[in-house]
Amino acid sequence: MKKRFKPGTLLSPVPAVMVSCGDGEEKNIITIGWTGIINSDPPITYISVRKSRHSHHIIEKTGEFVINLTTEKLAFAADYCGVKSGRDVDKFKEMNLTPEDGEIVKCPMIEQSPVNLECRVLEVKSYPTHDMFIAEIVAMHIDDEIVDEKGRIDMSQAGLIAYIHGEYFGIKKSSLGRFGYSVMKPKTRKRINRQKHEERVSKNRAKRKGR
Repeated sequence: MKKRFKPGTLLSPVPAVMVSCGDGEEKNIITIGWTGIINSDPPITYISVRKSRHSHHIIEKTGEFVINLTTEKLAFAADYCGVKSGRDVDKFKEMNLTPEDGEIVKCPMIEQSPVNLECRVLEVKSYPTHDMFIAEIVAMHIDDEIVDEKGRIDMSQAGLIAYIHGEYFGIKKSSLGRFGYSVMKPKTRKRINRQKHEERVSKNRAKRKGR
């Protein structure tokens, strides 16, 4: 049996990202849960921002923002940046976050974030409570620590978090399977498992050498 509830925003989990914005001396961070990818080529994303938020008018004015992925280490800062207003506090200063210049957009990135996505607004969709800023991802910055020697990005090492119905949860490193694993041939599955084992052995050797 299932109980019926009135319609609500219960889609979960969602990413809890810190969106940085600003131009010149004005800069701010807002934590956003409503974001995602809506096109792959070119890469297009969106953020939905409540109209009353301080960051709303900044993004509306500049047409730019940066999506900074958050980790377990950044969870406290992410929560703070979601409940405090940039009208009252300097969130970069209060949370000891380092603003870093973007390569294409003028607004700052957050240095402590493992992944920064520079975004330029393409259009705005207006709704009763929020405006959706649809934007092209024009540059991407990845921390060296989650890029292996072959140039592959290993997001399982980033320690990312998700937001589920009012709470933050760390995403475990253990993978349930890669895309397409439900129809994968046994031979392919064995090859991938062997590669993963070899990569783990290689990483463990590297760690022992670094001690």
